[in-house]
Amino acid sequence: MKQHLLLPILISLAQLPATSWSIEDKELTCKNLEVGQYVCDDARDPETQEIKNCHKNRTASVRCETVAGLQCDGSQLGPNGTEFQKEVPCVYTNGKSHRTAVLLSIFLGMLGADRFYLGYYAIGLLKFCTMGLLFVGQFVDFILIATQVVGPADGSDYVMGYRTPRFSRMWVNNETYFHSSDL
Repeated sequence: MKQHLLLPILISLAQLPATSWSIEDKELTCKNLEVGQYVCDDARDPETQEIKNCHKNRTASVRCETVAGLQCDGSQLGPNGTEFQKEVPCVYTNGKSHRTAVLLSIFLGMLGADRFYLGYYAIGLLKFCTMGLLFVGQFVDFILIATQVVGPADGSDYVMGYRTPRFSRMWVNNETYFHSSDL
């Protein structure tokens, strides 16, 4: 009985035009390659595990190669396959260490050394003249720097150790969608 039900389906499938879904039929761009269709060089710093040569727009250019037999436009033919440059997200730092900022905040925070180190010169001078705002400012700055709320003045991120956790901020703005059950 089941064979009779499958027979009309098989006949209709046999009448469909044959289509080929090979990679060569698609027009591939190097930006649209899927994971597994390319391999990139390891451009990480062995000490911090962050990508080297990160730009201020928080992307880095990494040399990649497609797998054998795959070619995308806008690329050059290399020794092992097709080479191209891929923009990958990264963490932009200017060399300010989180560990150094925390230690300065603990031991020299009353003199404003932590704020001078991070590039906040006016607040550093205020803390220097008021003995860390009577030590209350030193304690508040220690909490803000340790929790990574206050970072370098130029907007970059801290250089973190390999096992140091990096906090990421969550933002709420006018484009944030709230579900009706959350209100």
